Amino acid sequence: MSHVTRARHGRPVHHWRRDVVELAALFTAVAVADAVANTVGHGPDGPALLVISAIALAATAAFHVWWSRRHGHAPPVSDTGARTAAGTRPAGLPGQTTTDAVAGALWRMRTTVKDEPGSLAALCSVLAERRVDILSLQAHPLADGTVDEFLLRAPGALTAAEITRAVALAGGTSTWIERADAHDLVDAPTRVLGLAARTALDSAELPLALRQLLGRCTIRSLPGTPAGGGPGPRPVPVEGVLEDTVMRLPAPEGGVLTVERPYLPFTPTEFARARALVELDSRLGPRIPGGQDVLTLPEGNDIAVRRVDTGDLAAARAMHERCSPHTLALRYHGPVGDADRYLNHLLSPRFGRTLAAQTASGRIVGLGHLLWDGDETEVALLVEDEWQQRGIGGELLGRLVALAVEAGCESVYAVTKASNTGMVAAMRGLGLPLDYQIEEGTLVITARLNSVPDAPRPPYDTARQRLGDPARRD
Repeated sequence: MSHVTRARHGRPVHHWRRDVVELAALFTAVAVADAVANTVGHGPDGPALLVISAIALAATAAFHVWWSRRHGHAPPVSDTGARTAAGTRPAGLPGQTTTDAVAGALWRMRTTVKDEPGSLAALCSVLAERRVDILSLQAHPLADGTVDEFLLRAPGALTAAEITRAVALAGGTSTWIERADAHDLVDAPTRVLGLAARTALDSAELPLALRQLLGRCTIRSLPGTPAGGGPGPRPVPVEGVLEDTVMRLPAPEGGVLTVERPYLPFTPTEFARARALVELDSRLGPRIPGGQDVLTLPEGNDIAVRRVDTGDLAAARAMHERCSPHTLALRYHGPVGDADRYLNHLLSPRFGRTLAAQTASGRIVGLGHLLWDGDETEVALLVEDEWQQRGIGGELLGRLVALAVEAGCESVYAVTKASNTGMVAAMRGLGLPLDYQIEEGTLVITARLNSVPDAPRPPYDTARQRLGDPARRD
């Protein structure tokens, strides 16, 4: 029997002394057994010798146990270089990674406890009994209790059901739990200040900031005067309205901002945070970041790409007047006369982001829109007739997708006519997985952004770029 282990350099090390001792013990046992058999079979003191042999064997076994524990095969406690065997992984739950099973899993949890002394201590005690570490805790006071929001690190083998069952035993009710990630490790004040800074720089950041502040939710901005005509939304008080899973706030530009989260009621604390963020946006007024890119077209003309808003409404309408009815019909899918009515909505940073391509004289020749549509994001393009087929649409679309990736969107979709080969070509030029749906001549193309092949290019770069040059991508 040979015992082989591996030293830190990876080569086998033979413990020859252990082998010699075990072989000596084996031969001794055989010799003793042979002597006992001969004595018992041929001598008068056979029973006494059997007892003595039993005692000797017991002593030998005890010595072997002592020797094995002292010179065991397991590494000593001080050895911190242990590794799992190749091709194996620690046991855990289906779908767990090795990191989850070893280092634990992050969870976000909310539960409601009674507003009385000792209720939180009881909850923390049951979590500690299951080796669950509380990384952060926020308390949301209610009229008849407190909603406690936790960030937890739990053993990888502990399931969400086991955690909620333990919380229920400690008196927690209406418990909600979901997996978290490293982004949740940022404390709440730091996260809120960062969202406020982003909102202060760009009006279009407000819906995104609210979504990051409140988690998965649907945000809709309803203008006071709808672009398509008809009555506007029912007005809300200045302080807003909180109704369980829905909050309504006065939109900074007029109308109503609705935030809905069906799976989890809003707390008064969350409502106050959202109201403060909307008030900040309202006080700062319309704003977009400055800066522009200068692109050189294949024929040598320079085109600037920049963010635009409702301040560019007159230039956008002038571009509409220069576009043919066919081009406007491909873009707006309806009566050409209604196109101008939607421009104010499209250019508003409250509903998304708009990029314009303009000549050196300031004449807008292309518009690209990234529109927040509840949980989804729409992209739309319009390029003036005489500037088509020059790469302007593809350039605008690529930058809109970069903005969508920056905002954390999972996909973007475009709605156009099946005959709009220019839009189809621009979407295919993204190099992203595409889904096509067509019905009665209307084509919806969805691009999934979770597999962006190249690093997203920034929306603006002061360097001059040549349109069509492969090296222009960052």
